[in-house]
Amino acid sequence: MSFKCYSCGKKHEGLPDIGAEYPDPYFDVPENERVNRVIVTSDLCSIDDEEFFIRGVIEIHVHGQDARFGLGVWVSLKKENFQCYVDNFDTDEIGPFFGWLSNRLECYADDTFSLKTMTHFRGGKTRPFIEVEPTDHPLAVDQREGISIERAWELVHHYM
Repeated sequence: MSFKCYSCGKKHEGLPDIGAEYPDPYFDVPENERVNRVIVTSDLCSIDDEEFFIRGVIEIHVHGQDARFGLGVWVSLKKENFQCYVDNFDTDEIGPFFGWLSNRLECYADDTFSLKTMTHFRGGKTRPFIEVEPTDHPLAVDQREGISIERAWELVHHYM
């Protein structure tokens, strides 16, 4: 099955990853104040120099598939760990760091905001791997046990 990529406009084969463009607290800052209060790139976000977020990927095994399904999410980190990542952006020799999932993934009925996570750094210009704390939350169960291809497409279609 193919899909048209939102970023490049080209057709690709296989299952696309999906992701959040910003951490949810970004939207708590009034739009007219963001230019003065928020520093954001495609991988980093700082709000008022008090809240710090990095972008990573929750990977979920899809039964019967070689590739994993990726959920691009933001996690909060304490300032020291955020700065360590900024200073060592392309290494796997830091962390893992504890953080809080900072996106509500609406494709899950149970709220995902503030789930406990561990951020594992991979280097090689690859976004960090986000491990959700192993609980009975459906997202944690999906990450731990994997999902069917039908469920993966259900998640994709929720956002596309």
